[in-house]
Amino acid sequence: MADVSLDMQERLELCDLFDELGPAVPTLLEGWTAHDLAAHIVLRERDLAAGVCIVLPGPFQRFAERRRAGLAESKDFSWLVMRIRSGPPAGFFRFKWVRDLANLNEFFVHHEDVRRANGREPRSLTPEMDAALWRNVRRGARYLSRRLCGCGLEVEWAGAAEVVRVRSGDPAARLSGPPGELLLYVFGRQAAAQVDVCGPPEAVAALQRTHFGM
Repeated sequence: MADVSLDMQERLELCDLFDELGPAVPTLLEGWTAHDLAAHIVLRERDLAAGVCIVLPGPFQRFAERRRAGLAESKDFSWLVMRIRSGPPAGFFRFKWVRDLANLNEFFVHHEDVRRANGREPRSLTPEMDAALWRNVRRGARYLSRRLCGCGLEVEWAGAAEVVRVRSGDPAARLSGPPGELLLYVFGRQAAAQVDVCGPPEAVAALQRTHFGM
């Protein structure tokens, strides 16, 4: 896949995993099977009315969830996976900056949602993938940690001597790990992410009680 974009690599590997494990397996998303997750991905990219509502609060999000549940009920798993495998539709999701940031994050995190929930260990990623995920951690961690209060936050690419302060404040906690694990953590997969958390006890406690993610 050397000539395939990173977001497309994750998309295709997720589809392969869907085909291998089937629609009924669990994911890290509470209450969602692989079939539910596949419907979410198709909705995000192809439902112009509901896709944007996924990240909006209250009635918008409930509307999106009703549409997702209806899609999961009306379309079989193989149809959904085929739609995902075909790549992003024409328009917004084909812009390079969207593919490099939002799409790569979406497919990496959801790939791990299925892998980790079914006993798979963390992968060894290519240097190119690590660099891309680290760039996305740096871009997104401030927003994804917006609910954190009572401490500052640093993220560290373990072994690469790269540290970024993403939230000001004292005392500060630090998350340290490979870029993919850091991305999982700030996307709300704290229980599955293999990161080290350090800092003064009150900062660590503030971090651990915070809901990260969209």
